[in-house]
Amino acid sequence: MTTFATRVMLAALLSWCAVPVLAQTPGVDAAGCTPSALVSRHPGCHILACVKQEFGAYELVINKHGEIKTLQGTGERLTFICPIQTSHLQLVGSTEAALKKSGYTIVFSGRHEQHEQPAVTAQKGAQWIMLQTAQRKEFPTYEQTAVLVKDAPQLSSSAQAMSDALATSGRVDIYGITFATGQAAMTGASDAVLSDVLAVLTAHPDWRLRIEGHTDNVGDHAAKLKLSTARAAAVAAWLAGRGVDPGRLSVAGLGDTQPVADNTTDDGRARNRRVVLIKQ
Repeated sequence: MTTFATRVMLAALLSWCAVPVLAQTPGVDAAGCTPSALVSRHPGCHILACVKQEFGAYELVINKHGEIKTLQGTGERLTFICPIQTSHLQLVGSTEAALKKSGYTIVFSGRHEQHEQPAVTAQKGAQWIMLQTAQRKEFPTYEQTAVLVKDAPQLSSSAQAMSDALATSGRVDIYGITFATGQAAMTGASDAVLSDVLAVLTAHPDWRLRIEGHTDNVGDHAAKLKLSTARAAAVAAWLAGRGVDPGRLSVAGLGDTQPVADNTTDDGRARNRRVVLIKQ
């Protein structure tokens, strides 16, 4: 199974965010992770990592030919580690039986070209579940993905304008995200625009964004670069804290190196203080 590329470097800013977490003690579920309500975990297995999204994109094997397709909707992905004596075929077989008993149709069972270990996928209406087995050193593991397929949420007019700009030109300058003077702390007035950015990313779960911080030219150049990087990271952290996969985000601080207006006027400096989103 493929995964989203390059994890965003947010240092301590992401220490509190809702990103996949790993269990530190063998035999103990990762903090914040709970088993799926759709299918029971296998005996003796424990959760290593978890991701839940109100709207996201997930790759599943969707038919007997092993075809892989991206499904969008409400989803969760749980990764389990199991006792050493557990076999991959046992994991797949017992899951297949349980899903059949629950009224699911098995659409794939076996090995497909993108993974050497067996998997099973089942469907019941708009609900899909896939279990993909793997190996972690001597321990068998499995990744359980559940997706309730649904349409992307409707965007507000402001979020739609942002989405259209990213779709057509690949970038958009944002002026509604404001910060305390000389700091990376965002003001409460930023929430409405940040919510629009979140809505756009939710509506387009395959999009990745580069978040750039820009400043005016008042003050030390090196300090401006550092501050703009911290501000871009703060935006990314806000988004990650609300369920956006950090792998979809990258950050950069460009300080005063790319002005779009005259820095000798108040209005020009205000235009240069901005966040830029670039679709990658």
